[in-house]
Amino acid sequence: MNWNSYLKSYQSYLKIERGLSDNTIENYAFDVLKLQDYLAEHGIEVSPVKITEETLQQFIYQVSRELNARSQARIISGLKSFFSWLIFEDYRNDNPLELIETPKIGRKLPDTLSVEEIDKLIAAIDLSLPEGERNRAMLETLYGCGLRVSELVALRISDLFFDEGFVKVTGKGNKQRFVPIGNTTQKFIEIYKNVIRSHLSIKKGHEDTLFLNRRGSQLTRAMVFTIIKDLAVKINLNKTISPHTFRHSFATHLLENGADLRSIQLMLGHESITTTEIYVHLDRKHLTQIVNTFHPRK
Repeated sequence: MNWNSYLKSYQSYLKIERGLSDNTIENYAFDVLKLQDYLAEHGIEVSPVKITEETLQQFIYQVSRELNARSQARIISGLKSFFSWLIFEDYRNDNPLELIETPKIGRKLPDTLSVEEIDKLIAAIDLSLPEGERNRAMLETLYGCGLRVSELVALRISDLFFDEGFVKVTGKGNKQRFVPIGNTTQKFIEIYKNVIRSHLSIKKGHEDTLFLNRRGSQLTRAMVFTIIKDLAVKINLNKTISPHTFRHSFATHLLENGADLRSIQLMLGHESITTTEIYVHLDRKHLTQIVNTFHPRK
């Protein structure tokens, strides 16, 4: 087997057994392909089964000169996963990256928006355009439910359980969770669905997709990014924002208003509570207020 054969089998494993999304699988494959390019560039002919720790150290050294610490860490992590799979499949007995240290990186705190900034962004949507009601409903859903952009564009009408006050969300690894949805968000989704979407010519296969483009197909993630960036420019918002900013704001505002981390973790669909804990660091002023208000030694 050559590198491409191993890589193809690895991608099948990630898709079928790990249930990862196409985007995540592509990122894992990119790490292996970068190593392949290095080997080809230096005329090194060696299979994944025979490659040594020394060769990989040389590759990592080159990577360290080209990429920042965060990108280096991602590539090392991706390759460790690939070689762990080779061990799992009995192609190798060891992981040649086991002793290679991942560079230390500071944990980047996500940008957030204030409630006022979110209100301004949504108010800037031109509701006289057919896509205006859709865009308002989408932004209200991103902020009201804390969804990832991939979860938003994949949302289906059959996922809406408004009578029960929930939406069913399919997250990373096809894992499903139920997220509460407020009356305001429900109202804007209903307006879009009944007034705008009902008059679209919907393409076959997208009859159940909630948010559609003008051609009656599922929106792309890139389109949602563009919509949000254009609104930020329109209101002169001096922040770099994306759909994920609404998700971060959702979690931060819940925490600031007294929600517990475990509940936020469940709503965001984080596997580990440590991922959710990043929000504790976002507003130290708020935490100081909590101590001053509730601690007996205030």
